[in-house]
Amino acid sequence: MHKVATALLFDRNNRLLIYLRDNKPEISFPNHWDLFGGHVEENETPEQALVRELKEELNLHITDYTFYKTFESTNEQKPNTKFVFIVRTEKAAEEVTLYEGQYLKAINLNERANYKFANMLGEILDEFAKTI
Repeated sequence: MHKVATALLFDRNNRLLIYLRDNKPEISFPNHWDLFGGHVEENETPEQALVRELKEELNLHITDYTFYKTFESTNEQKPNTKFVFIVRTEKAAEEVTLYEGQYLKAINLNERANYKFANMLGEILDEFAKTI
């Protein structure tokens, strides 16, 4: 089973950063909202993948993060284990540049139901919201 590192990424205003996936039929969940992160490469830990992906996707250099929980995602073309981390940046969303996807957005966690998230990310956000 594939491994994925995923960030619940909050800006300095405590808003969740999400992005709109490309609208390409060849990718899974095109035109859906997503969290930042990606596949864990061979010989890489989920933590290393998290740091690498946030650098690639947003040019963020993170050193401080907290492991939240692991989720099994079986409703995708490539079933995977999601390693979910809580990450905070001192930047505001407006100061962050998106390098992958269509559009970056900052939302309050209680607005999450207004967005169509890829795969099980909506469920992950719902579960996380119950803990705060």
